[in-house]
Amino acid sequence: MKNKTIFRSLSVFAISLMLISCEDFVEVETPGYKLDSEAVFASDQTAQSALDGIFNQLFNTSFVNGGNQSVTFTAGLSADNFSVTTTTQEVVEFHQNQIIPTNSYNLTLWSGAYNMIYMVNAMLAGIEDNPSLSQDLKDHMEGSGKFIRGLTYFNLVNLYGDVPLLLGTGYQENALASRTSSEIVYNQILEDLENASVLLDENYLNEDRTRPNRFSVLALLARVHLFLGNWEEAEYYNSQVIGASELYEILNDPNEVFLANSREAIWQISPIGWGNSFTHTREGNLFIKNATANTPVVLSESFLNAFENSQDKRHQEWVSTFIAEEDTLHFPYKYKIQYDASSGELTEYSMVLRLAEQYLIRAEARARLGNLPGAIQDLNIIRSRAGIPSIEESQPLNSEDELLEMIILERRRELFAEWGHRWFDLNRLGKSEILANKENSNWNSSSNLFPIPSSERIKNPNLSQNPGY
Repeated sequence: MKNKTIFRSLSVFAISLMLISCEDFVEVETPGYKLDSEAVFASDQTAQSALDGIFNQLFNTSFVNGGNQSVTFTAGLSADNFSVTTTTQEVVEFHQNQIIPTNSYNLTLWSGAYNMIYMVNAMLAGIEDNPSLSQDLKDHMEGSGKFIRGLTYFNLVNLYGDVPLLLGTGYQENALASRTSSEIVYNQILEDLENASVLLDENYLNEDRTRPNRFSVLALLARVHLFLGNWEEAEYYNSQVIGASELYEILNDPNEVFLANSREAIWQISPIGWGNSFTHTREGNLFIKNATANTPVVLSESFLNAFENSQDKRHQEWVSTFIAEEDTLHFPYKYKIQYDASSGELTEYSMVLRLAEQYLIRAEARARLGNLPGAIQDLNIIRSRAGIPSIEESQPLNSEDELLEMIILERRRELFAEWGHRWFDLNRLGKSEILANKENSNWNSSSNLFPIPSSERIKNPNLSQNPGY
């Protein structure tokens, strides 16, 4: 595990981009930092610093960083795993499935995603046909950039539906871009990820899992194909990841899963992006409840009831409690560090892709392909780590539908408080109507997509709004 001080360098390129507000991306006038791009991509050393800056910036970009304006939090709020303990209006709107287009959290979510897309597009433009850079570095930078862009668009299209597909840095074109159909966006996601899978090596750069490798790309491809209903492709891609046993394994101790560079991690984000003495993740800071932490959510009764077996190690190790007056509040405890300003060694990384999800993806794909024994075998691997009986021991399954229900239940137990999995699952499976039963819910069929931020539509008259807003 590497000490935080090793990763301090940020390039002029990345710093310049970070200083530009997301709203500035629609301005027609070309900003002054463009003059630095030739110098940034003049050598392998400076170009590598630019890439390092983008990875460090992931921790500070709202949609991806696990904080209170991230996909993890906002999509988690919109599903049924959380109960709200704050009166902050922006948070309440997400939880009640009644987001208004002027919601500032929603704007930051949208803008952060397009901020990252712009940074990637600028990097890809800087390395294209650049004779000053080695081919190996250009391949690594292109593969890494297209992986990040694919992940970003995957989340955008599942949160908002049709979204502008921006693949360049032209300000005039980007400022007036209309929404692109989800089908075309998905095609671009697949193209980006397929290219990245060829460009990236199978081994991690410097054995650091905050830098994606080929298996990171394949894991995301498996998720994308699951959402598209391409069951054979989903099974094909994640079977390659699962088969890479020299790199990955399901860890017996749940408390080891979210550690930095754990063997269950396929891709993580490092808190090095804090850029100061902090060493904790944003998820730990957001979710862990104690006497000094005024956290905005706790785990819902509906979620806690999903653990019918009290011996489930996920309930024992990934859920903790706090006594508030006479109430026992339960909160996510996958990350154990709520706050650390010691400048010490980084011990936890923010998890984006991990092996357990791949087993659950393959279980679902196999079930839908009619391979029920194979699906049960994958599901039992997850249940075994949780310390609960195998499917055969717990209940007889007589149909594919019953097995699929069990898989979705295990996804809820395993992947809670991670990347909005529950929200995305309910939407893609057509089961989101159960959210109408949430406390103070205003869910209706148009709630499944977030609104396009009103300020973005004011600046760009070509942006249409989602139905119901």
